[in-house]
Order: sequence, then structure tokens, then C-alpha cells
Amino acid sequence: MKKIAIYPGTFDPITYGHIDVIKKSLKIVDSIIVAVSEVGQKNYLFSINDRIQIVEKALYSDLKFKKNQIKVIKFQSLTTSLCKKYRSNIILRGLRAVSDFEYEFQLAGMNRKLNNKIETIFLMSDVDNQIISSRFVKEIAQLGGNLNKFTTKNTIKALKKKYENSI
Repeated sequence: MKKIAIYPGTFDPITYGHIDVIKKSLKIVDSIIVAVSEVGQKNYLFSINDRIQIVEKALYSDLKFKKNQIKVIKFQSLTTSLCKKYRSNIILRGLRAVSDFEYEFQLAGMNRKLNNKIETIFLMSDVDNQIISSRFVKEIAQLGGNLNKFTTKNTIKALKKKYENSI
């Protein structure tokens, strides 16, 4: 049976930290659904459609991932409902630092209470990428800094365009 994992997040924008989690997870699952959330109280820089497009360009154009291995979707439901819809019993989550662990541990516990057949797999990005967060990437972009070590070429283009239009 094919192992499908759900990787939920806001991806506002996608970073090399997210991409590390995707690369590592492809070693243990057959395919990944990158589920871009459009719910929550976050003040997103990019619209849901822009985030989908940025993730697709980063994964398929910049990094040449195969579309049959990674599917990018938007969602506004419980992650456990998404798992049921796509017949997945694996949720992927990235961990950067100890500060992430408490929230992620609680989230995994709640998902387990909602559906005890679902396992959450925590993956850490490489040491070089553990400090990267979407929030820092946006701040560096807003201040005109070099983003090459933090995200892909097409993501950088989208960030530059966004901040040029907001000046």
C-alpha cells in the first residue's frame, strides 16, 4: 500500500527549512500532499492562491521535484479530515528548535485524539536551515537583504515583487 503523508502549513512563504522536511520525508513515504492552510488568525503576506503558486514554483520549477510525488493543495479543514480524504495516516511536521516542540507535541496529541489511526512524524531540517522561519524571511525581504540562503529563486522573486508594490 502506498504511503501518503500530509504536510500541512501556511507556507507564507516556503523556505529551505520546509523543503528539508519534504526531502527527508520522501525517504520514508511514497508521496506527500503539501497542504497550504487558508484558515487561522494569521495575517498572511500572500493570498492562498499566491502561496499555492509560490510553493508549486519552488518545488517543481526551482527544485525539479516530480509532480507524481508531491501534490500541492489548499485546505480549510482539520488536518485529520484531510488525512481521511486522501487516505493518509501520516502527518509531517518540522521542528526547528526546542521552542517548537511544546506546540507541536500538543498539536500531535490533539490530532491523535481526533483520529487514533494517524501518526505524526517530526523531522528536523539540516542544521543550516534550523534557524530559518517564514517570519524572518519576510523581514529580510522587507529590509532588502539577501535571501539566497533561505529560499528558492522563484520565492525570492515573489517576495521582492510583493515588497516593491507595498512601498
